[in-house]
Amino acid sequence: MEKYLKMLETIALFDGIDRDNLETLLHCLKAKIVHYNKDDIIFMAGEKINNLGIVLSGQVQIVQNDYYGNKCIIGNAEVGQLFGESFAFANTKSLPFGIHAVDKCDVLFIDCRALITTCEESCDFHHRLIFNMLNIVAQKNVALTEKIEFISKRTTREKLIAYLSAQAQKSRSDKFSIPFNRQGLADYLNVDRSAMSWELCKLRNDGFLKFSKNKFQLL
Repeated sequence: MEKYLKMLETIALFDGIDRDNLETLLHCLKAKIVHYNKDDIIFMAGEKINNLGIVLSGQVQIVQNDYYGNKCIIGNAEVGQLFGESFAFANTKSLPFGIHAVDKCDVLFIDCRALITTCEESCDFHHRLIFNMLNIVAQKNVALTEKIEFISKRTTREKLIAYLSAQAQKSRSDKFSIPFNRQGLADYLNVDRSAMSWELCKLRNDGFLKFSKNKFQLL
């Protein structure tokens, strides 16, 4: 835990909580770190969860598979980001998607019941923590609305343009990186990978963009 304290001070959930209080807080929250290897399952679809996860290193992916095995990427969680909190707080009996490690990663798990319950010491920073949590949930709702906007476009080309334009705006630059490889991007936008790759090449040939692997430039 000690090696991650400096990094934890910088993430949104612990904003406004100093390092001395952070160590005490982590104890109150029954925090624990678990290591995962690439492709390890963190949460299986159908299970009940009580903990939220914070990515300390690596990356995790939230994936939903339909009856026929077709995969749709709901989202990614990178270093410092949370996952699973909505379903843990909602006390959902069955998780509708699976969560797995994209590569080697360390995850900090926090008991959600401990997060929303003031401890015996009545620590002041619990109130700050709940405020931060509400802010994070609100931001995720905004991100979900944004994704709905992407996948509601009629064509693969329109979906790509909407998604890449949004990433450029977020980075405040015409040059940016995305957190997906080609298959991951196709799964996220819910399109066929071959058709998407063809559209990317057509957009490049039309002078709309340049790209190399996951790095893009809008022209």
